[in-house]
Amino acid sequence: MKEIIVDDKKAVQYKRRSWLSFVVFFAMNGLAYSAWKWLFGQPNNANGTKTLLRKGMETNESIFSHLFNEDKLAKEYPTDEAAKKPRVNGNLGLNNSFDAAQWKLNVVKATGDVLAISLEEIKKLPKVQVVFDFKCIEGWDQVTSWGGVRFSDFIKHFNLTKQQAMQYVGMVTPDEKYYVGIDMPSMLQPQTILCYEMNDAPLPINQGYPLRLIIPVKYGVKHIKRISTITFADTKPKDYWAENGYDYYTGH
Repeated sequence: MKEIIVDDKKAVQYKRRSWLSFVVFFAMNGLAYSAWKWLFGQPNNANGTKTLLRKGMETNESIFSHLFNEDKLAKEYPTDEAAKKPRVNGNLGLNNSFDAAQWKLNVVKATGDVLAISLEEIKKLPKVQVVFDFKCIEGWDQVTSWGGVRFSDFIKHFNLTKQQAMQYVGMVTPDEKYYVGIDMPSMLQPQTILCYEMNDAPLPINQGYPLRLIIPVKYGVKHIKRISTITFADTKPKDYWAENGYDYYTGH
């Protein structure tokens, strides 16, 4: 008889726990639905993003930008580990009517003066190679090899120290259909390069020939291809994907 009483007590406990689990489960689902409904009822900003989500992104940006260390390098790999045919992360801004023979990099100084710099002039600067794990916001990553000049060396060589004191860099493609805004500390990180080679050969057209940005501390959306114009500002320049609801900082 004693054994049966003990089993009955256990059965009652199991039932109570089961009912409690169901109650908690449905309560949590109800809270999640209410939170979802509340969130999507919030107003949108000018870009169609929920204001609350944008504030969250800006808070993350503030935290991670303060933690950023220019001297902390992204992991690099041996050249033989680099993909022979790297994936192309988008083709926005790569207009087929582009005339490579007429291309020059236009750098707008703080005074409004414009430097028109040829690829040959850029190639005279010390060349560096960066082999790193390229990360895309679509979820894939790939070890890739790139060659070019450090953005920090480019700044020094063309006497852009006043521009370096500003907070942001803006970059635009020749057709102005793709553009990015990037914080200056990330641009001055030693692995950030104005890139004109991939796998020790000139950039292919679909990878941004004649010049693109490689910035290992950012996701692929910031690695703008076929740069036409560079500007500097103390306020955030326009950024294609930030205007479409993505994080402006886009670091990792």
